[in-house]
Amino acid sequence: MTNRSANRLAATALLFAGLACADDLPGPDGNPEPSATLVGAGDIAACGESAHEETARVLDTIPGTVFTAGDNAYPDGSAQQFADCYDPTWGRHAARTRPSPGNHDYHTPDGAAYFAYFGTNAGNPGEGYYSYDLGSWHVIALNSNIDVDPDSPQLQWLRGDLTAHPALCTVAVWHHPRFSSGQHGNDDAMQSIWEALYDAGVDVAVNGHDHNYERFAPQTPTGALDTERGIRAFVVGTGGKTLRSFAAQVANSDIRNSDTYGVLKLTLRSTGYDWDFIPAGGGQFVDVGSGICHP
Repeated sequence: MTNRSANRLAATALLFAGLACADDLPGPDGNPEPSATLVGAGDIAACGESAHEETARVLDTIPGTVFTAGDNAYPDGSAQQFADCYDPTWGRHAARTRPSPGNHDYHTPDGAAYFAYFGTNAGNPGEGYYSYDLGSWHVIALNSNIDVDPDSPQLQWLRGDLTAHPALCTVAVWHHPRFSSGQHGNDDAMQSIWEALYDAGVDVAVNGHDHNYERFAPQTPTGALDTERGIRAFVVGTGGKTLRSFAAQVANSDIRNSDTYGVLKLTLRSTGYDWDFIPAGGGQFVDVGSGICHP
């Protein structure tokens, strides 16, 4: 049996374990409230660096669905780098992974190796945006490496998807953050995406790109605090690639860390969510909290 076949079998076993072991937390009436788990990070696997091995070991202990927030295989997202760098670690969870691509994945033209590696779990080749339901939540994966203008096919699809899936609770995952205190900073190109999500009442956004961890208070598309309808954003570029310090702190940034690798675990309940940043490799930084979905 090849290493890759063994990885797939292990991942499938974990997938079924995740389905069988969903968290049941007390609901408002005291009875168990079924929940689902979404866990992952961005900026992950580089050969010659070991941190992605540590974050993969954290994933080994957490059942549920794995997300990636882009830049899965460094430096160029090539087939060889997916095979040699990503596959031996995070690849053992590939069967339960719903990925998003990053700019490094697109160093290989059109992200071809990314789409080949993840297959149908990555959506249609050339698009890379798709959605699925997880428990009572709707989950949207977007592709910030292609056209995100207001009249782009991706934005048209996004608006249609949000209309077709009016779930109480929705989370969106993509690579380039609209808001970040990291060295890349705010990405104004993502405002149209944020506007569509905000207009539809989406609750949570998860991004990568900046190699650190940051959590924001709920915000409008222009970065104004909005505790009633705003989207809470997480930057989780802590999957394994070398961490970076922050630049200038931007508005509504609640917490930041640039020295700890780890993954973000979201426990998705019927009317809210819990977040838990879980450190890897002996790191000490943690971040836990809860939020409720927009009515």
